[in-house]
Amino acid sequence: MSRFTVTTTRFFPLEVDRRYRALLAPFRLSPDDGVCLTDDDRFVATFGRMKLDTPLANVTGAHVTTGYRWWKAIGARLSLADDGLTFGSNTAAGVCVHFAERVPKVIGFRDHSAVTITVADPHGLVEVLGEEVPR
Repeated sequence: MSRFTVTTTRFFPLEVDRRYRALLAPFRLSPDDGVCLTDDDRFVATFGRMKLDTPLANVTGAHVTTGYRWWKAIGARLSLADDGLTFGSNTAAGVCVHFAERVPKVIGFRDHSAVTITVADPHGLVEVLGEEVPR
């Protein structure tokens, strides 16, 4: 049973790299963590006790990102370049999801315009959300 009340139509679980389990232990990840696209048209990303929730209509698109350095990708963290949020559980690949309007802050002091999350099927999530159109 999920810790959050969400009815899921599509679920994309995190891909957790076993090498980083000790670093991820404080986040208390579970098999329920990842991205849910709900039947009431919401985008819900969870990472342990952290949760980002916004209307699916607020998602402007997504793209696959790869080849992270572990010290920049593992855990929940903020981007040093902008107000982006990372929910990282591996260094291989994830999805950067952009929002039309910033979502309320999960960590830090600013609301977030994007989240990168390392789901097991990054290409599948991008296919469902739509490829981001370069600005």
